[in-house]
Amino acid sequence: MKQLIRNVKIIGTGSYVPDKIYTNDYLEKIISTDSLWIYNNIGIKERRIAEKNQATSDLAAIAGQRAIENAGITSKDIDLIIVATCTPDRKAPSTAAFVQHKLDAENAAAFDLNAVCSGFLYGMSVASQYIASGVYNNVLVIGADTFSKITDWTRRDAVFFGDGAGAAVMTSANITEGFLAYRLYTYTKEDMLGFTIPGGGSEIPLNENNLKEQYFEMNGKSVYETATMALPKAINQVLLDTGLSINDIDIMIPHQPSIRILQKTAEIIGLPFNKVMTNMDKYANTSGGTIPILLDEVHRSGKLQKGNIVLFAAVGSGWTYGASIIKWG
Repeated sequence: MKQLIRNVKIIGTGSYVPDKIYTNDYLEKIISTDSLWIYNNIGIKERRIAEKNQATSDLAAIAGQRAIENAGITSKDIDLIIVATCTPDRKAPSTAAFVQHKLDAENAAAFDLNAVCSGFLYGMSVASQYIASGVYNNVLVIGADTFSKITDWTRRDAVFFGDGAGAAVMTSANITEGFLAYRLYTYTKEDMLGFTIPGGGSEIPLNENNLKEQYFEMNGKSVYETATMALPKAINQVLLDTGLSINDIDIMIPHQPSIRILQKTAEIIGLPFNKVMTNMDKYANTSGGTIPILLDEVHRSGKLQKGNIVLFAAVGSGWTYGASIIKWG
């Protein structure tokens, strides 16, 4: 998508992370890993962990409510709720339906979207189409995941993920602000399952004999190689679409896969790393929650100024990936 019928902007952000913290030092005690290696290679010091009675919709609803309040509207003003998640409360109904109920957003349609770590970027793109075409006016997009629920805490790859949710309220904008371009991709190849949650679907239904199939499996090398190919490709394309150069970018708000992936991506595209926002040291990779949690932090810190050119980018399982650019209003 290169041009919208109505411009679309973000008018409110919110986020929520659970109180419980698993530090690298704690993980050293329960699995074979090294705290310093985790930080030096991935950029993570700690991650947030949902309580046993906290579902993805619980985190999502709090983040959504904070975004609605930040936008200066009420839940009754929301026309549509999109929840980007790969750790839904249940197979059915959708996590978005639970969120709609918890927010008392009685006027909103609601559905889930699963593009894993690219989910929030995909969700913003879908929301933009509804707003640009005039179907809806106020769309609440939420990225939320509780990976602790699908983590095998005996394996070394348990160090990568944490739990959290972020949200944004999107609405129509004037011609001087808003999203300038999106580019979304799905790149399939032999190792498209470099990250997968094998069990629980129609291919591998869970039973009493295969419960470990519910945990995620990841090939770190494949993730690095794919991400450092995909992210620069998507970013360079949205720059081309908008006629902007990398020097025009004021802030990059990316998915948080690892510090080395982001450093390599910035090197390839020629973006000074001080423009790349990160928070993986505090929260690890929260999958669909990474971009909106980071967006909310940057927004509330005052780093985002009117007229800033902001770059979003993400890559996720499948492989889904993409980028977008917004002129902050």
